[in-house]
Amino acid sequence: MPEPLSIFAPAKINLFLHVTGKRGGGYHELQSLVTFTDIGDEIGFAESKALSFNIEGPYAEIFQKKDLSIEPNSGNLVIRALWAYSNRTKIAPHLKITLQKNLPLAAGIGGGSADAAAVLWGLQEFWQKPLKQDDLQKIMIELGADVPVCYACESSVVSGIGERLEPYMDFPEMPIVLVNPGKSCHTKDVFRFRKGPYGQEVRMPLKFSGFKDFVAFLKQQRNDLQQSAIQIVPEITNVLTALDYQGGCLLSRLSGSGATCFGLFGDGTEAKEAERSIRKENPDWWVKSGVINCVSRY
Repeated sequence: MPEPLSIFAPAKINLFLHVTGKRGGGYHELQSLVTFTDIGDEIGFAESKALSFNIEGPYAEIFQKKDLSIEPNSGNLVIRALWAYSNRTKIAPHLKITLQKNLPLAAGIGGGSADAAAVLWGLQEFWQKPLKQDDLQKIMIELGADVPVCYACESSVVSGIGERLEPYMDFPEMPIVLVNPGKSCHTKDVFRFRKGPYGQEVRMPLKFSGFKDFVAFLKQQRNDLQQSAIQIVPEITNVLTALDYQGGCLLSRLSGSGATCFGLFGDGTEAKEAERSIRKENPDWWVKSGVINCVSRY
């Protein structure tokens, strides 16, 4: 019997996000520099006589109000990833799966996609039956545009609709503060509100000399979804203002389609102080400090 297994599902951060075009089927093309943090969810696997799915953690109650069906047509990405892998390997999913839900939902930091990616990683280890790369890629694209980069779990330049990944590790590890105003911001709605022309892809520097050079480059970029997300969740403006007010904050920006924003700091002590200050002033907000570019499943 396999030993119980736990897989970390880190928050995904879009350091910039340029919308560069549109494909058929409602998909948008983009270019984004994506990295990961030491903040995230956790997926546990254990052998069981039948499939069961349990949710724990600070967002368990909210999560439980969503679709918790354990059938193959479940609306839950954890369960859909499980069944997709099970169907292709012909292994019956006799598992107890436990999700420690630490990340807010519909928050622009890839919580659901990271969870689905962690399931795919975990099942390969737990069942010791890896899929062919083509089959795995098909599963990931079917599950969602952010799943491939969350599965790779390394800093990357993402393009296309999320299927093209180019590893990009040539920037410094930096302290970060994540802030969510307690509001969900759904990607489809954000794209529906977006107006304006499509942007051009930017050429990434071969290397950065340090965090000041890195931040200067990021300041020249943008998140093309930020203004439309603010129309849906006006509190995002308050979050960005709160981050900018903190001593040592070098850059604040929306991540993904929101409503989570991030602040980059040059010093970990300043990031922790910013976390304490923002949480004290806004006790209803979700506020976490951590580090970017510091995790990998390899």
